[in-house]
Amino acid sequence: MKDYYVFQSGRLRRSENTIKLESSRGEKKSIPIHDIYCIHLFGETDLNTKVIVFLNQHGIPLHFYNYYGYYSGSFYPREKLLSGFLIVKQVQHYLDSYKRLAIAKEFVRTSIHNILSNLQQYSKRGKDMSQFISKIKDESNTIEQVTNIAELMGVEGRSRQTYFSSFDSFLRKGFEFEKRTKLPPQNMLNSLISFGNSLLYATVLTEIYHTQLTPTVSYLHEPGERRYSLSLDISEVFKPVIVDRVIFNLVNNRIIKPEHFDNKLNASFLNEQGRKIFVSEYKKKLETTIHNNTLKRNISYQRLIRIECFKLVKHILGEKIYKGLRSK
Repeated sequence: MKDYYVFQSGRLRRSENTIKLESSRGEKKSIPIHDIYCIHLFGETDLNTKVIVFLNQHGIPLHFYNYYGYYSGSFYPREKLLSGFLIVKQVQHYLDSYKRLAIAKEFVRTSIHNILSNLQQYSKRGKDMSQFISKIKDESNTIEQVTNIAELMGVEGRSRQTYFSSFDSFLRKGFEFEKRTKLPPQNMLNSLISFGNSLLYATVLTEIYHTQLTPTVSYLHEPGERRYSLSLDISEVFKPVIVDRVIFNLVNNRIIKPEHFDNKLNASFLNEQGRKIFVSEYKKKLETTIHNNTLKRNISYQRLIRIECFKLVKHILGEKIYKGLRSK
C-alpha cells in the first residue's frame, strides 16, 4: 500500500474496485483501492460522495492542500479501532496537569535530543556548532524545573529558534534562514520548512488513524477547534529526523534550486515542480529503514511514527512509561 500524491487538477472517481485519477491535462490513472494507504491532493480536484463513501469503507484518509501547497484539511474516515476506555484515559491524562506535563516534557526532550543529533552530525563534518549546541543544552537542562505547559513551550520555542539560527552555518549560500516566518513564508528556506511540516502533519495524522488514539486530545499543544492537535505533538519528535534532514539534503546537494520557487509580494512558495521534488525525497525518507532494538529488525520511518503512537497508548494505559524516539 502506498501514499499517493496528486499534484495536477482534475477529478477523482470510483470505478468498481479502483480509484480513477483524471487530470485536467487528459491523463488518466486507475489505482486499485487495496493499493492505497492515503491520498494527498494538491491540485483543484473534483470528487463526489461515491468516492468519499468508498474511501471511508476502506479506511483511507484524504488530505487536502491549498493553492500554495500547505495543509488545508483532511477527510478522516470513520474510526474502526474505537476504544471508549482509551478515550477516557486519554482525556484523563490531559485533565490531570501532572500527567499532561509529564507527556509534554517527553515530547520536548525528544525533540531537542533529535535537534542536537542533527547539529552534532554537522559538528563531526567540521562545522562549528559548539555555541548552538551549548545554548540548546542549557535550555534542555531547564525542562525538569518547568511547572506548566506555557513555560515548556517557551523552552521548546527558544531551543528551536537557536537551532534555526544555526542553519546558515551549514547550508549552502542562497538559502539563508534570516528568521522563521510562516504566514506567509518569506524566503525559500522558510517555504521548505512550512511545506515539509505540512506533509509530516498529514503523515502523522494518517498513522494516528490506524491506532485507537483520538487525534483531537493532545498534551504539548492545546486541543482546539478545527485541528488534530495530537498530530502536532507527535510531529515534534519527527521534524528533526524527517523534515529537516530532507531539507538539508535538498539544499546542500543542489536538488532543490531557486527556479523551483515562486517569489511574490514578500512571500516564497514551492511551485509544482518544486513540490514534486520535495515529495519525492520525503517519500524516500519515510521508506528509509533503521534498526529498532526493541523489535530487533529494521523499521521504516513511516512505521516508526505508528510505533510512537502505540508507545503513547501504552503510557496512557499505564503499561509502560513513554520514551520518545531518539535519533543517533
